[in-house]
Amino acid sequence: MLKKIFGSAVFGVEATTITVEVNVDSGIGYHLVGLPDNAIKESNYRIAAALQNNGYKIPGKKITINMAPADLRKEGSAYDLTLAIGILAASKQIQAEDLDRYLIMGELSLDGSLQPIRGALPIAVKAREEGFKGFILPVQNAKEAAIVDGLEVYGVDNIKQVIHYFDKGEALDRTVIDTRKEFYKNLDFPEHDFSDVKGQEGIKRCMEIAAAGGHNIILIGPPGAGKTMLAKRLPSILPPMTLHEALETTKIHSVVGRVQAHTGLMAQRPFRSPHHTISDVALVGGGAFPQPGEISLSHNGVLFLDELPEFKRGVLEVLRQPLEDREVTISRAKFTVTYPSSFMLVASMNPSPGGYFNDPNAPVTSSPAEMQRYLSKISGPLLDRIDIHIEVTPVPFEKLSDDRKGETSVDIRKRVTKAREIQTKRFKDSDAVHYNAQMNTKQIRKYCLLDDASKQLLKTAMERLNLSARAYDRILKVSRTIADLEGVDVVNGSHISEAIQYRSLDREGWLG
Repeated sequence: MLKKIFGSAVFGVEATTITVEVNVDSGIGYHLVGLPDNAIKESNYRIAAALQNNGYKIPGKKITINMAPADLRKEGSAYDLTLAIGILAASKQIQAEDLDRYLIMGELSLDGSLQPIRGALPIAVKAREEGFKGFILPVQNAKEAAIVDGLEVYGVDNIKQVIHYFDKGEALDRTVIDTRKEFYKNLDFPEHDFSDVKGQEGIKRCMEIAAAGGHNIILIGPPGAGKTMLAKRLPSILPPMTLHEALETTKIHSVVGRVQAHTGLMAQRPFRSPHHTISDVALVGGGAFPQPGEISLSHNGVLFLDELPEFKRGVLEVLRQPLEDREVTISRAKFTVTYPSSFMLVASMNPSPGGYFNDPNAPVTSSPAEMQRYLSKISGPLLDRIDIHIEVTPVPFEKLSDDRKGETSVDIRKRVTKAREIQTKRFKDSDAVHYNAQMNTKQIRKYCLLDDASKQLLKTAMERLNLSARAYDRILKVSRTIADLEGVDVVNGSHISEAIQYRSLDREGWLG
């Protein structure tokens, strides 16, 4: 007897429905076709033990299973439950009349209990699109899949529950989530707060500007000046994610199995901080069966690269295209996957290999040749994509021992959100641009009009400080954000002069 049952495969951040055809015929043998990987080929051992331990068995007949489309590679152990139910239905051990109305996925343990799967959210989105009535999956993934409304989601612990649902009509517990309520409930504040930071008022101001305009930022300073501490607090002042952004972010984390069972929808902006030994594939994504990398996992959030010159130069160079295009495309001979990667880059570095630069009392000093070699690891084109460069100086003892609390992240976030609202209104007609850092040359000319005094100020600064031509657009973008934070329509001299201060690495003597 032939039975059809449905599963799903995830490529990139999209799912493709897989039709599993199970045919039980006279003879002996177990044939699994349709480009399964080793994990799927091994499934017959797991299925046999799970069925045996629950009072059922794989029939001693000729079983042919085809996973269509047959030319698409299937991978992972998530098809165990699909295959097991298909075998039971095709061998008439259970009655399963409306099997074709459900999408069924799950990895089996030998006792019949279910292990979590990856990509539950994109699979649920596809199931709803294709008109399936319900999605049966492990209970650990149920909250994640239930984000999708218009689809009945059933989280199960054991294969027995699924068998009894189809064979005996025993009800399964449906998982229902009010997505909006869940999202706003989880908008509580992260653990790191700017009120913990002593001193560093100038750097806090920089962080506020970076958050308000979505600007990439690099912090340069000696060890212990507070660079990492400040970077970790940046997500706490970013505007709350929209529901659309939260769904997008959860989808990517779902593909790599990083969504926690109790949360479902991710409400906090991601903060990723990879170690400097990371490979380029781990950063941008890829592999034989492509997976999202760190830049996609930080989509709609912050990617923090601590000790930037310690990263391999090749790894840093692969960042250039995603920073510009806000997506990364991984090409293989048979297919191409595109992952979104719209993130804020926050980098930190010591000014020299020893960590101390221009400090006569420094315990470690570096020769000019050592410094040049150290700084040359960061290419000009990469720095070109970083809008704000700021030097971080150590905090004096008086500030450290001060008991007064600084301004909280909540207060800073209010100003940032207000500035972002102005930008949303400004770019409402553009699909590609949502905040100032994304402006192209045409938009810079339109929204950053300067009066003669401001133009003269910028000209003088560029000549005196030997600022590069690439700094020009960056200064205008940052000054537009400063004006937005003040709620001013026109960029003036004070905005320009503040933005000029945030281009340390363009000055001669740094990377010259």
